[in-house]
Amino acid sequence: MTCALLAPIHSFLHTPTPMAWLDEALRPKNMPILLIDHLVCELKAAQSGMYLIRRYAVDKASGDELLCWLKPFEDFIYQHVGYWHDLVAKNQLSKALLPKSHSPFGQLIIDKMVPLIKEELHHFYQVLEMMAALDIAYHSITSSRYAKGLLHHVTTHEPQALIDKLICGAYIEARSCERFAALAPLVDTRLGSFYQSLLRSEARHYQDYLALARLISTDDITPRIQFFGVREAELIHSYDPDFKFHSGIPAE
Repeated sequence: MTCALLAPIHSFLHTPTPMAWLDEALRPKNMPILLIDHLVCELKAAQSGMYLIRRYAVDKASGDELLCWLKPFEDFIYQHVGYWHDLVAKNQLSKALLPKSHSPFGQLIIDKMVPLIKEELHHFYQVLEMMAALDIAYHSITSSRYAKGLLHHVTTHEPQALIDKLICGAYIEARSCERFAALAPLVDTRLGSFYQSLLRSEARHYQDYLALARLISTDDITPRIQFFGVREAELIHSYDPDFKFHSGIPAE
């Protein structure tokens, strides 16, 4: 089942994770940064989904509702406010979201992104559980270059900008899935089982982003998928002094 799940991921990505990154990830000193960065990535994935809904799909009232949903998780990460056990009860949207009347693809974005956000925030809580089990305390870290490096190439005009962002989202989710699968058999059994449990949802998320991009575009997006695939591979295979979950080859 895992091989069948990962085959489309491996076909989509232009390069596998380099062994040098895996070797660095397995060094005991890097376990805390790996999990903390994974935690932050889950929040950023939820933020990205919310940005797409707020920017392209709903009015201000619904957008504010989304911000309220996310606030306890952002407060925990950025303000160090709150107790992590309480976050499991915060992962809910109190009102249904209605699309803007003039948005031709607003409902599509809502239908794909709301479940994705809920799942990313659930994973956020699961990472916190794993960190507690491994006695790893959360502390603030710098952002990696990876997502910014992809989004740097997003076109400025619409709807191409939205399509490009969705393609970037697909690559980020696909790379996450590929790295979880690569790490799972190499790490502690408990952590490896956790990584294995994430594969199906990460694979589905990458497909959701691509499906949305294809539905929204009136043109064939294959050239843009290819373009971002090359850029993503460059980030993965270039030297990177800052070790993180999505970083490139560790620099000396």
